[in-house]
Amino acid sequence: MPSTHNPDLLIVGGGIVGLAVARAARLRWPDSSVVLLEKEPEVGLHGSGRNSGVLHAGFYYTADSLKARFSREGTRRWTEFCLDRGLAINRCGKLVVAKGPHELDGLVELKRRGDRNGVQLEEVSAEEAREIDPAAKTYERALFSPTTASVDPSEIVRTLAADAVEVGIEIHVGAQAKGRKGKVLLTDGLEYQPGYLINAAGLYADRLARAYGFGEDLDILPFKGLYLYGDPREVRPRVHIYPVPDLSKPWLGVHFTMGVRGEVKIGPTAIPAFCREHSQGWENYDIGEAAAILSTEAALFLRNDFGFRNIAMDEVKKYARSVLVRQGAELVDGMSMSTFRKWGRPGIRAQLFHRKDRKMLMDFCLEGDKRSFHILNAVSPAFTCALPFAEFVVDEMEARMNGGDRDMNAS
Repeated sequence: MPSTHNPDLLIVGGGIVGLAVARAARLRWPDSSVVLLEKEPEVGLHGSGRNSGVLHAGFYYTADSLKARFSREGTRRWTEFCLDRGLAINRCGKLVVAKGPHELDGLVELKRRGDRNGVQLEEVSAEEAREIDPAAKTYERALFSPTTASVDPSEIVRTLAADAVEVGIEIHVGAQAKGRKGKVLLTDGLEYQPGYLINAAGLYADRLARAYGFGEDLDILPFKGLYLYGDPREVRPRVHIYPVPDLSKPWLGVHFTMGVRGEVKIGPTAIPAFCREHSQGWENYDIGEAAAILSTEAALFLRNDFGFRNIAMDEVKKYARSVLVRQGAELVDGMSMSTFRKWGRPGIRAQLFHRKDRKMLMDFCLEGDKRSFHILNAVSPAFTCALPFAEFVVDEMEARMNGGDRDMNAS
């Protein structure tokens, strides 16, 4: 018979959100036992460890969203975290540039959102943008975000995991949630009967939520993100350079990202994937999972729900290096794009789809009751938001445990 563990609080998922929630809970209730489960041999091997590392200032999101609520504070706290711990950080800032007159209204909307969200955001002329970064190319004007920065996501995850252990959290690796039997969560070898469960399982959060009676109309769709790296010895941007995004989509378009050690990359893609953790080759390929996801994506393609057909056709083209390079070249002047040849490590982003409403959910989505709490849509910028968002999760979990009944589903 497998042994049973009975922690007061069990967190499933060892990404940045799961680690931050575990830490916040332990600090809130220092006398409670907290266990975090991670199915891989170590934490942060999927979305969190493959994150772009950009700390987003918070001007892309509507003021009523949880993303807006936590981005500005998250950027500030991660910046302080890195400076206090001596971790790598590049406080370079970001320029958002316009490709033509048709994108000027987009700049106005971003500035309006930034002002409403209390984000430091400067409107600059094309000449001022070139003073900030001579590589930047824009039509008439641009926006400059001085607080946007880059960190090393793997370094952050490792440090946060060490902090978790230091405050008394048990991290059980190689423990994959297999299902639920009454109050017991089944894994490969052990059984867990927690006082309370928090689901931070990322790409598999919808499956675990359904085992507890939540997320019945919700499915996670995987999208593959690819980057191309350039030669850091060549002329490169000083700051992140982003296009004006299509705000109806949950991603920001192909852009230039500056790393913490001088590396520069263009991307990412958002290519529909057929498996939740199928990053490359046959790694983590599951034929049953692929069949189910392909069926959903085929229906979306035929109906063109939320423009999925257009997204798929545009994104698949980015498997060609020339397409990604051409889109990056629209944002800069005086750079040799021929050096962008090395593909980075692929990552899979989890995007929540509402089956009944036939739409992608753009904000964090949370459901729970007195026994369990489920983080269903920890989409970008979840990494940026993780520290204040984790405290919010603990607040909401506590309200559920005490009999509260709040509606936390965001669209």
